[in-house]
Order: sequence, then C-alpha cells, then structure tokens
Amino acid sequence: MGMTMTQKILAAHAGLGSVKAGQLIEAKLDLVMGNDITAPVAIREFEKLGCDVFDKKKVALVPDHFTPNKDIKSAENSAVLRRFAKEHEIENYFELGEAGIEHCLLPEKGLVLPGDAVIGADSHTCTYGALGAFSTGVGSTDMACAMAEGSLWFKVPGAIKFVLTGKPGKWIGGKDVMLHIIGLITVDGALYESMEFTGSGVASLPMDDRFSMANMAIEAGAKNAIFPVDELTIEYVKDRAKRPWTAFEADPDAQYRKEITIDLSKIKPTVSFPHLPDNTRTVDEIGFEPIDQVVIGSCTNGRITDLRAAAAIMRGKKVAKGVRVIVLPGTPDIYLQAAQEGLIEDFVKAGAVFSVPTCGPCLGGHMGVLAKGERALSTTNRNFVGRMGHPESEVFLCGPAVAAASAIAGRITAPEGWGEVEAL
Repeated sequence: MGMTMTQKILAAHAGLGSVKAGQLIEAKLDLVMGNDITAPVAIREFEKLGCDVFDKKKVALVPDHFTPNKDIKSAENSAVLRRFAKEHEIENYFELGEAGIEHCLLPEKGLVLPGDAVIGADSHTCTYGALGAFSTGVGSTDMACAMAEGSLWFKVPGAIKFVLTGKPGKWIGGKDVMLHIIGLITVDGALYESMEFTGSGVASLPMDDRFSMANMAIEAGAKNAIFPVDELTIEYVKDRAKRPWTAFEADPDAQYRKEITIDLSKIKPTVSFPHLPDNTRTVDEIGFEPIDQVVIGSCTNGRITDLRAAAAIMRGKKVAKGVRVIVLPGTPDIYLQAAQEGLIEDFVKAGAVFSVPTCGPCLGGHMGVLAKGERALSTTNRNFVGRMGHPESEVFLCGPAVAAASAIAGRITAPEGWGEVEAL
C-alpha cells in the first residue's frame, strides 16, 4: 500500500520502510518550538528531568504573543525563556528586534525546510506544511519531552486529498481559499487527518498564500496540512537553507479518506462570521455589517504580499470614521520591506496604526482588545467567543483585501473590481 506525503516523512523520521494510518510511531524531530505562553510551562516540566536539551540548534524559542511585554506576568514569562535560552545555549532564541510572529519568522530564517518533522507548542505550527514539511502543534509537556529526547510519539494520520485547479481571480488569496474549504468541510471535517494539497492550481498560489492555507488546517481539525515541493518552494528555501533537505512525494496508490476538487477560479472573497471559522459567507451573500475595528496581520496574513494587497486598496483613501485599523507585520524583515516599499506610509496616511511584529490582538492579548458589543474584522485565524476580548464582542475573519476595503467602507465589503479576471 502506498503512502501519502505526510506518511512518507513520518516513516523516514521513524526509521521505518513504511507506515499506515493509525499506527503509533516514535519519530525524530528536526525542530522543537515554543513561545512565551507555552514554553514556560514546558521549561518547568523539562527542568524536573535534570537533563540538557537534545540539540541546541534544534530548539527555537520565540516570545511573540504578549510582546512587547504588556504587563508583569508577560514580562516574567519572557524572562523564563531568556534565562533558559542562556543557560542551555539555545541558538535560535529570538526576542523583540530579532523576533517576529513565530510562524512567519521560522520559515524566513530557514529553520524549517522541506521534508522536516517539526513540532511546536502552538496549534498553528501546521503553517510549515506550506514548505512540504510535517509540522503540528503539541502541548507544553510534549514539548518538554521533545526538548529532552529529540523525538516524540505520533499516531500516523490518515489524509484528505485536495485537488486544486484553475487560478484565483483578482484580490483572491489563500485565506479566501481556506475559508471556503473550512466552510465546505466544517471545523472538524479533517479531524486528526492530513490535508494534502495537490493539482495544477497549486502552482498559481504564491508561498505566502500557501502559508496562510496551511496555517488554518487546525481550524478544520486537521493534524497537519502539506503542499508539494515545487519550483516556488525551492526558490523560497534556496537562499535560506543552511543544511540539506529532502522533498517527499505521495505514492500514486496512496490511500485517502476522500478527494475534494477545488476550482480556484470560482472562489469568491469569503468571510467567516462569529463564532466559528466554518460559519462562512461570500461577499455577495453579506448584507450591511458595520464594524468597529480591522486587524491586518498575524501568523495567517502578516506577510509582505498580504500587506501589499491591503496597501494597494487603502492607498490614497481614508479609513471610515469610527473604525480603528491595526496593521501587524509578521517579522522585522517584513516590517523593513514594508517601509522600503512605502506601504507603512500608505497605511498611516489612510488612518491606520502600524505595529511592531506581535500576535497581540489575535488572541485578545493586547493592542486591539475589544469592548462589549464591538465587532472586529480580522485577517487572523479564529473567531471564537471572546477571542479578541469581551465575550459579547464579535470577530469576523477574512483576507487582507476584504479587510482593507471594509476599513475604508466602515462595513464588510468586497474590494472594488474583485470580479475582474486579472490577478493582483
């Protein structure tokens, strides 16, 4: 029986000739990651073991959720990471000026490569599947054990095959595609399965769109998402990789629970209504929905092409009266590139605030917490009750183009000319 792309990676890291869905294996890890919320717990458990980390180059610590520190507790959490990184000589410790949103930063630094097996104490670690890696989120105690042993037990996931065809139209990005898919299969439609993307349409998706899609696999209940390693992937990693990597391909006779074909040319700007990511509607199905705040950024949509799309719409216009707009770049390099391209000026002149790289408002942490009754339209990944603040606030999810257009209009709307055939 053939193996899926994910199963091949897990088999290689377990030292096995083959694996099958449901099999329990112990796989060696290429990277173990934690942040300022999850790593302090992992570090406390790790220190009970009385050992050193398995490899100083294969542990990454990125304080990004409540940073720059918003209060004493968040400062103390960051201090735990700082001390641990110093004591154990962790090479990949990134803070403030060196730091960014973890799932934007690690691929940019070349710390995740095709064929890797990666775990992170953050559910959106599945982002790295865009590079053809197996990556998944774990709990803090699993992270502690992984830092000690350099391996972890997994139940091999089954898979759903998503065959992408066609090319997306103007203003349509990976976020629209993934919201469409989640709306189609629901938030538990891929429960503990690998979402494996293939088909001719993959080539029309830039790497930033692939990161956005892989990022939200967890919102479909998936164990991971994964894209094939193609020319765009190789171009992305060629100047970043500092070690060898391997591209894996699914076998022709690989077993999938189901196969779903998505015609990218038919995807419309899509918005997820409160309070679940699968509560989706296309822009032509939305009536008058006023908003109080717009957030553009996060590990889902804080990359340079996301900022370019939003700036292209906001350039020369003004944010609607009464609407607050926060733009968060994913990393310092993205921040600098946005500055060099004049995007920051576009946002600020339009009436937006341009932030340092941070998760901040995505989890209701800081810099954009919602009051009772307020509504936010956000390019983040979750819209659960109270996600961005008060339990009686509401969060709508969308891509950067819809977010920018809505910021100008003061209500949820489509970008002008979205129905035109040509792409951005």
